[in-house]
Amino acid sequence: MKLLAVVPGLSLILIILWDAFETVILPRRVTRRIRLTGLFYSSVWAPWSSIVRSLTDGKKREKYLAFFGPLSLLMLLSLWAAGLILGYATLHWALETQLNLPEETGRFATYLYISGETFFTLGYGDIVPRFPLGRAIAVIEAANGFGLLAIVIGYLPVLYQAFSRREVNISLLDARAGSPRAQPRCCAGMGRADTCTI
Repeated sequence: MKLLAVVPGLSLILIILWDAFETVILPRRVTRRIRLTGLFYSSVWAPWSSIVRSLTDGKKREKYLAFFGPLSLLMLLSLWAAGLILGYATLHWALETQLNLPEETGRFATYLYISGETFFTLGYGDIVPRFPLGRAIAVIEAANGFGLLAIVIGYLPVLYQAFSRREVNISLLDARAGSPRAQPRCCAGMGRADTCTI
């Protein structure tokens, strides 16, 4: 009966890896309607924006809105990591991976611990799979964890540069929109053009 849990565990892993690929690596816009990242942002943005709208101070509102982008990126990374850890723990549990501590075998919490330890490549070595299938799953998970973290860390400078360019464009928006220059102020009551200052 546990063997049926392989399907949701493997599905969760593949959905998260595909979503991370589309979000971070794929250079073009994804047109699919239902995506994990889209669901995440739509569910997180609604409460965040309602809380921010309740603020009366405009500066505080702008400050908290500016926090949303970077903070949500970290939350999305955490969601991907937690989902992959859960997916691999489900695989170990469904396949009943034999461990070097027989009394720990079969408990989902133990497989969750092994999965987290492997995903973040901690390598304590206190509990390890004993047979080739469990070891192969552990190696694949470690590669996924290391690769996902490396890709996201490599993506952060690109994202920061894009945000910096956006801020420069926003600051130059007045000039691009053709807003009028400041009008000269003439000296009080003198009316002489040569004494006007800008």
